Amino acid sequence: MRKTDLACLDRGGRVVSDEARAHLVVTGRVQGVFFRAETAGTARRLGLSGWVMNRADGAVEAVFEGKRESVDRAVEWARVGPGAARVQDVDVTWEEPAGVKGFSVRHS
Repeated sequence: MRKTDLACLDRGGRVVSDEARAHLVVTGRVQGVFFRAETAGTARRLGLSGWVMNRADGAVEAVFEGKRESVDRAVEWARVGPGAARVQDVDVTWEEPAGVKGFSVRHS
């Protein structure tokens, strides 16, 4: 079982929701390479809500919320990013969905 599969299972291993929320911090060469714009486009194409922003430390932070399968696909996309990016690491924290609507690019 993948680590990402655990977010929607109860202690008995039963699926409890098909909604998910992933909070990501992406490091590497991820600023100045259209990472935020491409992340927003990917999220919107997948029907996800959330946000993306550059951080002062050079990382990109993002939240994806929506159908579990689509969130998983967005997380996998972030592990590669747009063509000019060089993703070093993606730290994913699974959270309870918060009912966010729409996807925005935040400016730090």
